[in-house]
Amino acid sequence: MLKSKASPISLEQRNATRLRVLEHIRTKGAVPRIEIASALQTSPATVTAATADLISAGLIKEIESEAQSKSGKRGRPKVLLQLDGQSFLVAGLKIARQMISIILVDFEGNEVTSHKFPLDNARMSPTDFVSTIQKALEETCAKIGGSVGQLAGVSIGVAGQVDASRNFVHWSSSITERNFDFRSLLSNQLPCPAFIENDANLVAKAEQLFGLGKGLKNFLVVTIEHGVGLGIVLDGKLYRGERGCGAEFGHTKVQLDGALCQCGQRGCLEAYVGDYALLREMTVTGQNNELKTASDIHDRAFSGDERAASVLARAGQMFGLGVSNLINLFDPECIIVSGTQKSFEHLCTDEVMARIRNGVISVDAALPDIRVHHWGDLMWAKGAAAYGIEQISILKVKELAANAS
Repeated sequence: MLKSKASPISLEQRNATRLRVLEHIRTKGAVPRIEIASALQTSPATVTAATADLISAGLIKEIESEAQSKSGKRGRPKVLLQLDGQSFLVAGLKIARQMISIILVDFEGNEVTSHKFPLDNARMSPTDFVSTIQKALEETCAKIGGSVGQLAGVSIGVAGQVDASRNFVHWSSSITERNFDFRSLLSNQLPCPAFIENDANLVAKAEQLFGLGKGLKNFLVVTIEHGVGLGIVLDGKLYRGERGCGAEFGHTKVQLDGALCQCGQRGCLEAYVGDYALLREMTVTGQNNELKTASDIHDRAFSGDERAASVLARAGQMFGLGVSNLINLFDPECIIVSGTQKSFEHLCTDEVMARIRNGVISVDAALPDIRVHHWGDLMWAKGAAAYGIEQISILKVKELAANAS
């Protein structure tokens, strides 16, 4: 009698169990099978089957308990399971206006090497965009005597509206074309799976795993650089929206028919708060001849330049209005203001906090914590790498199911 194949539902359940087991090991570190079964409230037999599959895929490995090996006790050694860090090499990239930041990590997320690749153009055609990424990856892999072909996957962070589920970019300030499907271009140009995601989402992922969001279930990350981004973590999971276009905080409207935004619309928050908006405001009065960055405006304001102080003050007030709207919508545990700017003082003044308080619905509770986290572009790249590890894990588990069918 022929055996019937497992139904699609049972395969999905099996994959879900494998991923739950893998994530538990990633979170807890070296752990025995019986503890995994207890934590996930499933049978030891189910965990044994799942871990056997994960070992065969090279995702995890068995190790002997360090405590038992040191004790010298005889008998069957206690076996623990942990990620096989050396099994896969993953690249995370952050595309900024002047450079690409790249980090290579092992499957446990440990940094292997990093690299900065300067850009000649802030905006590129899709073809040039992917070709430039390939060159940046080749330089980075060469630093460890390797090649792009050794990568298990590449994760790319860009500013803009991205449907990460299908590598579709609706709009990005780094890319000249709108509504572009990168799937075939990436698969033809790169020898490994590649994933594109909104950079603010990747910062939220980095904050959740490595930064100020660690241990929090509900928090928001507002990113400030050339534009303004938002990453949303709800119940421990990243929220993207139905089309992958959610969390566009920088393009919420704060002024009817207001300043022109780089997205083409008017009155967007980032048209008042983003780096380019601050520099543009200084240009209006002809005071931008020597200004290159937002930090230069801060220096001017600190030196007594009234125009610079006024530009920063307006940006702060617009930012406070936007943050109060976020609190009214999400009621988060914490809002993390993240970015590479040297100074966020104009976004954290007493006047800005007053605007936030006045804009929040009055309840008998304190405002969420608002924290500032300064870091370099490598933090974005590290978030991209974490997302890459997550996606590679899903691909490898799906391969298990395909091979078994």
